[in-house]
Amino acid sequence: MSEIEEQQPKKPGFFARIFGGKSDTDQHKSLSKMDSLAAYVIREHRSGRPLQEILDDPYLKNRATDEQRLRLLERPDVIRAVGEDVANMTADQVRES
Repeated sequence: MSEIEEQQPKKPGFFARIFGGKSDTDQHKSLSKMDSLAAYVIREHRSGRPLQEILDDPYLKNRATDEQRLRLLERPDVIRAVGEDVANMTADQVRES
């Protein structure tokens, strides 16, 4: 390979373009999104809102799927902020709804 070929970013393959394969950039955006949603949950909880109310908030529901909201409850920073027992009880309630 020439130096020019090595420096150019790799383009997604044919099937990835058709079927929506994620690139590294998409994954990075997703991580940043989850970080900001976790910060929102922590900030709202510290302001005194119950965790279930925060997870049912339209702001969060419009930006995260049920699966992503459950993943927020598994994050160490969220668990430390709201307490492990509260996170477990709320995760059960989200699964039931």
